[in-house]
Amino acid sequence: MANSTRRGFLKKGMFGLAALPLGMGVLTSKSFAASLPPLSEDAPNAKALNYKKVAADASSHPAFKEGSYCDNCMFWQPDTQGCTLFQGFSVEAKGWCQSWVQRPGS
Repeated sequence: MANSTRRGFLKKGMFGLAALPLGMGVLTSKSFAASLPPLSEDAPNAKALNYKKVAADASSHPAFKEGSYCDNCMFWQPDTQGCTLFQGFSVEAKGWCQSWVQRPGS
């Protein structure tokens, strides 16, 4: 009897461990994205990289290319709507900064 209880406990434990990464991925990405504060254009690092919430506002910048948006940049993090250049902040999907580099395959 003790063996079947131990065996059942181990099976349930293994199932729980296997399901844990799936649950964590679903829970953390959505809630984390919602918890990131938006990047202000007035933030020092945003000013340094000429970040604009609306890409069209950057059309006069020499590095701007038509169709270059945060959401097709290699630094864009779709899970969190963040950017590796602006850690801890969300950026607008249709925003732009001078460090834009096209994401491979987009």
